[in-house]
Amino acid sequence: MMIRNVTIYGLFETFDYNICFGPEPLTFVHSPNGYGKSTLMRLLSSVLKGDAEETASVPFSRLDIGFDDDTTLILENGRDGLTIQMQKTELEQILDPSEVAEILNVVYISSERLTVRKKDGRLVPALESYASELADRIRLAADHSELLPVPKEGRKEYGDDELVFWCKNLKAKLDFLNEAGFEPEMPAGYRFPPSRYEVAEYREDYTELAFSLSEYVDRNYTLAESIVVYKDIVNGLLVNKSLFIEDAKMEVRMDSGISLPLGRLSAGEKQVMIMFYCLLFHASPGSLAIIDEPEISMHVSWQHRIGDILTDISRLRGVQMIVATQSPQVIHDRWDQARELRVESA
Repeated sequence: MMIRNVTIYGLFETFDYNICFGPEPLTFVHSPNGYGKSTLMRLLSSVLKGDAEETASVPFSRLDIGFDDDTTLILENGRDGLTIQMQKTELEQILDPSEVAEILNVVYISSERLTVRKKDGRLVPALESYASELADRIRLAADHSELLPVPKEGRKEYGDDELVFWCKNLKAKLDFLNEAGFEPEMPAGYRFPPSRYEVAEYREDYTELAFSLSEYVDRNYTLAESIVVYKDIVNGLLVNKSLFIEDAKMEVRMDSGISLPLGRLSAGEKQVMIMFYCLLFHASPGSLAIIDEPEISMHVSWQHRIGDILTDISRLRGVQMIVATQSPQVIHDRWDQARELRVESA
């Protein structure tokens, strides 16, 4: 589900805004300072995450969020508290915050993204926290590298030629997974992909192996793809150094070979690594990603490239992105995807 429009009334008892989103998955929202752009982004996030307390703390009178299935989420923040309802045509349904949270998965990347708050309340460096999180996910995948049997019920039947072609396709995907450090426990004595002769001779064995490998690929492909794409993006931006993810460890090395602690990276380098990590590893397909001020600490040359990178990620993952920015360099040549917050007195 995608958001098609957002209308807010009485923000700070001063502003009314209406934002209409086009067919592209990426939209930039821009305005001068003090117009409530960041507040509106936080509000959208808190609403769609079902955080009623945070939502009610923002001074606004009404917020309408229209979706591409012709439904509209309507929130009214009055003296009697917050009321939420979902409207379609003439029908209205009262919702509680927990039901709102089920509408859409939201990833909110705030402008204060260099630290994250742990469950115990501690603030810790975000990049180191994400490196530890990724290590845990890679180790978990490595601990479950065994091939699992796939029930025969409902499986597609393959002819010899189809099975040979499918196995070649699976081998290409396994090679891609190997780039990210993922490798299944292959049974001894089997060559993969098999030749036509081997398929004819051991059809049942190779059929079972192919289905098990397909399940392994499906189980690990998104994580492996995220790792490969993340390294490609970051290494396309870094200068005189490169990002490596090996043995479940995220490491940056200078071209001279010296390992550089993540905490010693520049502010801009940390910003890009944090932002693109959140988009690739936290935003599931069909999510909404809200990014506030991606330009922080970035050189103009990097800002010019952000739009293309965000577009590639949004299309790869099927993620809608709303990017709040004050930088024309970030919007660059995508002004048809930009929406300005225009002031109208409430």
